[in-house]
Amino acid sequence: MEHPALGDTSTPSRETLDWPTFGQAMRELAQTVITSGWIPDFVVAIARGGLLPAGAIAYAMGIKAIGTMNVEFYTDIAQTLPEPVLLPPLMDVSSLAGQRVLVVDDVADSGKTLQLVMDLISTRGLSLDGQQCIPVDARCAVIYEKSRSIIKPDYTWRHTDLWINFPWSTLPPIER
Repeated sequence: MEHPALGDTSTPSRETLDWPTFGQAMRELAQTVITSGWIPDFVVAIARGGLLPAGAIAYAMGIKAIGTMNVEFYTDIAQTLPEPVLLPPLMDVSSLAGQRVLVVDDVADSGKTLQLVMDLISTRGLSLDGQQCIPVDARCAVIYEKSRSIIKPDYTWRHTDLWINFPWSTLPPIER
């Protein structure tokens, strides 16, 4: 059944990711990170699109330390706020000082959301005394990267400029 806000989700002008391919993609993305020789201490998911990818990557890499940054940017298909906005509850990024942190999202489309979170995490590492800045070694991973993205993710599974149908967001919300 087609969801009116989503349009025709079966058109060839869309990239479609199904559940089995998602599982394979996340293991491949995790392997790419491991092969690079850089192993994160902590994984940060950008909610909502990055929640499932971050969890899958953390499981694949055996990492139990995971947090979430809640960001709103897209309001509908191809409709965004002027700039991404952090939503509460806010994660205490000061605890990431000196850590290797992998930030995960579903797609680097404009790249604005990813850039916001990377800037926030990379510049907020403070020592326990609150004085000396201890940098955070932050890198980012996405399932898809688009050519217009203002940020180049460190790890990407695929490149596309099509609208993406993700298995968790293609169907409409369940009515209350």
